[in-house]
Order: sequence, then structure tokens, then C-alpha cells
Amino acid sequence: MAKLGIIGGSGLYGLPELSAGESILLDTPFGQPSSPPRTGVIGDTEVVFIARHGDGHVLSPTCLPYRANVFALKQLGVTHVLSVSAVGSLRENLPPRSVVLPDQIIDRTLGRDRTFFDEGIVAHVGLADPFCPILRGSIADAAPATAPSPHPGGIYVCIEGPQFSTRAESHLYRSWGATVIGMTAMPEARLAREAELCYATIALVTDYDVWHDEETEVSVELVLGHLRANVAVAGALIRATAERGLPDRVCGCKDALRDAVMTAPDQITAAQRQRLGVIGSGRIPIETTSGA
Repeated sequence: MAKLGIIGGSGLYGLPELSAGESILLDTPFGQPSSPPRTGVIGDTEVVFIARHGDGHVLSPTCLPYRANVFALKQLGVTHVLSVSAVGSLRENLPPRSVVLPDQIIDRTLGRDRTFFDEGIVAHVGLADPFCPILRGSIADAAPATAPSPHPGGIYVCIEGPQFSTRAESHLYRSWGATVIGMTAMPEARLAREAELCYATIALVTDYDVWHDEETEVSVELVLGHLRANVAVAGALIRATAERGLPDRVCGCKDALRDAVMTAPDQITAAQRQRLGVIGSGRIPIETTSGA
């Protein structure tokens, strides 16, 4: 049964359809998620929502428990993850209040835990296309006519934060062909792929970053003003996607871990297997013995 996980970024701390849902207090081998996951139903789709920055926005991008968030969604049976985040635009044709469905990432983060396989187990998953193309397409197809049409594709530069970019950095990212800049898509996308979840981002443009000399310098006040307007659009996209029904998993996301574990089975302890739990279930090879 397909189930939608939503990781809500700045300004999107919940949806009316989930207000009466159940909040689940849980722990994971990687700590507690940013907020207690809240369950509900939109259309016929079961939904699990996590407030990325915690209730009241108390967690900075660097300090987010990325692994705990993704693990919790996997543990609760989520198959598709829709991430909503505020971004700056690096392109003239994407003004504030635009919506982007990026298809690539440049990772500029520095000190975040970016893998579940870090204590005696090595796994290499493919990340050539970090956002699920099937889920991205489904979101675009479901977009209501009353909402701005999402820009299909683009490169998301993920920086460490919490500070905004310098002008030199902003111009550098533009020279790379990047489309938007944000602080949270990595390592979310990496971890979602290791967890074999379909992952896509709805990127809500709040500003032109600092490359655009004719625009006001980026500030929290400026960002929040545009973000409040964008939240309604994000909600409409989420509802339309859920009501339409989640796409069949004909992509490679669901098999990302198949044959990815490189560590010899006899070197993997029971404690390591238990720690990975639902992430490694059925994917960590079992030691075999041969007898005469």
C-alpha cells in the first residue's frame, strides 16, 4: 500500500486535513525525528507529516536529524516522500513565488550525517538522478489549474547555512547553471534513496538570492513574506497529488539497495543489522555456510 510522507519546511507546519490526525511519539536508532510524525488521510492516500524544523522552528538546517526523519517515515510504512522547502532563485525567469520541481542537486553541505551505512557496513547506492522522476511527473500532472504551474526541472544547490550566500558564491552557483539555492535537500535525498523511498522536492522561491543587484538584499522578513503566499500553493499541490493517487513504483528507487552492500556478511554483526532495522531489511546479505 502506497503511503505519502511529507517533510514540511519553513512555513508549512501542517495541513488542515491532518489537524485531527494522530501524533506518534517514536524513537529511532538515529535519535528522535524533528517532530512527532502526524498521520492522516488526504483523498484515499494515507499521509505522514513531519515538521522539518520542529514545532516552532527551533532546528537550524545543520542541526536537523535527517537520518531520524527518513528512518521514521520508512518505519511508518511510507513509500513516497514529498519535501517542501523555501529556496532562493538563481534565474531571472523564476521570480519570488515561483514553484520549482528540481531534478538535480549540487551538494555544498559540510558536516551532516549523510548515510545510514557508517558503522561497519558499507553500501553504495546510485544517485545519478536524486529526485524520483516518476513522483516529480505525478506532482506536475496533478497541479491544479488555479495554482502557478511548477517549473519542471532544475538544479538545486544545497548549502550548509544557516547564513545566506555571499554575492561571490551566488554568482558562482549561477555560473554552474544552478537554478535554485536552499539548505535542506541534502542529505534528505541521499538518505531517501538509501531507504528506497521515492523522493521529490517542491521548491518554493522566496527571493532572488543576492546575485540580483536590483532586488532587496535577502532577509528573513522578505523570505517570510513570499513564503506565506507560497504555502497555499504548496498545500494545493500536496492535496492534488494525494487525491490523484500516488504513482506506481516503476522507478529504480524501490531497488536502490539491491546489491549495494559491499561488506562481507560474516563481518556484519547482529547489532549492526538491528541498528539499520527497516532500512536494511531484506537488503543486507545473510552469511551462508556450506556443509559436506
